Amino acid sequence: MIVRWGLDELPPLVGARPFVVAGPRWRRVLPDAERWEEVPSHRIEVPEGPTAIVAVGGGSAIDTAKAASAATGLPLVSVPTTYSGAEWTSFYGVRDPDRRMRGGGSGANLYAVVYEPQLTLGLPVPETVGTALNALAHAAEALYVRERTPASDEHALRGAELIGRWLPRVVERPTELEPRTQLLRGACHAGAALGGSMLALGHALAQALGGRYGAPHGALNALTLPPALRFNEPAAREAIARFGCALGTEDAAARVEELARLGGFERLRDLGIPEDAPSAVAAAAAARPGAKANPRPVTPADVEELLRSIW
Repeated sequence: MIVRWGLDELPPLVGARPFVVAGPRWRRVLPDAERWEEVPSHRIEVPEGPTAIVAVGGGSAIDTAKAASAATGLPLVSVPTTYSGAEWTSFYGVRDPDRRMRGGGSGANLYAVVYEPQLTLGLPVPETVGTALNALAHAAEALYVRERTPASDEHALRGAELIGRWLPRVVERPTELEPRTQLLRGACHAGAALGGSMLALGHALAQALGGRYGAPHGALNALTLPPALRFNEPAAREAIARFGCALGTEDAAARVEELARLGGFERLRDLGIPEDAPSAVAAAAAARPGAKANPRPVTPADVEELLRSIW
């Protein structure tokens, strides 16, 4: 996939007639292009004739654009404004404007990513921390899924190191460009690691909860990654130790919890997740691809116990 930095790199990648999927706040990006502004959307319609689909925004915009790309075959160019890493996979979830899951799929025609750190300067701290922790979960899980490669390991460790170092600085100085730039570089590496590997248990837990209750995916990953790391310790001790080393700690799960608290994320109940959720989503979470790819086998009973530990 083509990776470029700076909005000046965008026009040559999108052809003569781009179709932009973005919320109204991003109208300054390719202002003369045709647009779809309902994000997320389960009913996107692509007109005849675009040369490319351009997603500007976070995971919701990129997933909406992926669905359109998969349906039309048009190349997708993503301009991420968060740290989610959604731009690196062809898989997507389809949500309605109320963020309720309506389905999903794969097959988006990934073509290019253009990173512009200036677009992240207005991202509030909770969304900054949540999406950065989503990226960190990509890095962690890329290190111990079966599909990992030496290249994905390299990206995962570099991504974890940059996120762990720069996320606290972004929280301290959210309007400064250099910390935002370095954090975005960390998310880029974590996304590349995800693109070369697969998700595991932490994401399976977050996806099951988010699909049922509509809570933010990043915030959920901030909470589900630590118990997943502890659960996987017997089966992936070396990989988790490498992840911890990249974060500068011997206790990777505890360090992730510290980073999550920077965004105010401590318990599932604080996100509006009901007390019966651990039992309600246990079977669905254990059946997700991420749980199946996990280095340690996962049962519904395991899921319920892990979710209760963070409720």
